[in-house]
Amino acid sequence: MPIISETRDYNGFAEKVRRLRLSGLVKEATSTLTGFTLRIEEQPLANGTQGLRKTIDTGFAAFGGWIKKPVGGIDWTKRNTRDASLGVEVQVSGRSDMLAVDILHLSAELLAGRIDVGLIIVPDDHLSRFLTDRTPNFRTAIKHIEARAGDLPFRVLAFRHDGTGPALEKMRTNVGRAPT
Repeated sequence: MPIISETRDYNGFAEKVRRLRLSGLVKEATSTLTGFTLRIEEQPLANGTQGLRKTIDTGFAAFGGWIKKPVGGIDWTKRNTRDASLGVEVQVSGRSDMLAVDILHLSAELLAGRIDVGLIIVPDDHLSRFLTDRTPNFRTAIKHIEARAGDLPFRVLAFRHDGTGPALEKMRTNVGRAPT
């Protein structure tokens, strides 16, 4: 199981989660990272991330009730029985600058009152070294939050692989192929 290696809360995240009884949803979101085995090849840039993202998304879908917005919004949202809502951005397969866009999505939804707290999931600084080029990490997420949204109720959660193994498959592209 991947290890939750670091978390950092901003602007009363934990208190708001407690008060709005969102702890169960935070626990569900966190468990999407701890419900599978993550073994990687510990060589710089050796591992793809597309399969990792699909595995995490499968975890959210398995719980039921999580709503996925594939493009242009928050990755996953869910409401509890008190109508309070958690928004989650998972950034493991994009470029690190996409964190800024994720923070904009979460911020807009928070300010509009459509979610109550936001959670950002990223690889930790150690794991990110072994993933594809420009994969975001904890340090980058913190930098973006503090520059853009440290006054909003966010949690940044970082995870690490749980062992070594074969490299995670990389996404295939048409780069280098002869035109057909």
